[in-house]
Amino acid sequence: MEQLSIYERNTELLLRVKEGDREAEAVLVEENMGLVRTVAHRFRDRGTEYEDLLQIGTIGMVKAIRSFSVERGTAFSTYAVPLIVGEIRRYLRDDGPIKVSRIYKRQGINLMHEKNRIAAEEGREAGIAELAERCGISAEEAAISLDAISPVNSLSDFVYGEDSVTYEGVLSDEESENESERICDRIALSQSIMRLSPLWRRIVLLRYFRGLTQQQTGAVLGLTQVKVSREEKKILSYLKKELS
Repeated sequence: MEQLSIYERNTELLLRVKEGDREAEAVLVEENMGLVRTVAHRFRDRGTEYEDLLQIGTIGMVKAIRSFSVERGTAFSTYAVPLIVGEIRRYLRDDGPIKVSRIYKRQGINLMHEKNRIAAEEGREAGIAELAERCGISAEEAAISLDAISPVNSLSDFVYGEDSVTYEGVLSDEESENESERICDRIALSQSIMRLSPLWRRIVLLRYFRGLTQQQTGAVLGLTQVKVSREEKKILSYLKKELS
């Protein structure tokens, strides 16, 4: 059976999510955690624990899943990365020196994690009172904590209504946009490489990460230079198809 591409797999899961399949949402989050890890890694030197960045980034991922429309015709990663970046940046921007604020944000992350777990495992939405009880805090604290990590607007949301421009259309931070695009490209390439066969991954590693020639690569792998050349052409063709 032919293996689905990343685009096809994400599309399949996203369609199931739109039909209310919570298990598909959990699977989609898990299979795309590479996006969150890559983005979170870029913010590791900002004074926040890496695990916290992962949790915050995951919230952005969930928001992307729930607001993404397959009809866009774009790759899910292209849409999700700006939301993940925005979620983490918002957290870092608003995470001032006030200890109480940080506590609420941590509690908010825990509440969202518990909410997503219940949705994935039990297929239902948990109320604030239940989440508060499970996390050992009052309902009032839970409400404040969830508000502390309230969602940021998607770049694809309309500013004044469906007939108006999107937020993306009025933003002028070209550097930020280019950064997101570069992240998307690197993540997409990384995910595609991870799907290669062991032999193809080793060829890519030796040729493009260690800078060996085809002949040197062949010597390491016990292959002829001609064999390496043929396999390399197949690899490039496959990656071009995956990234198109």
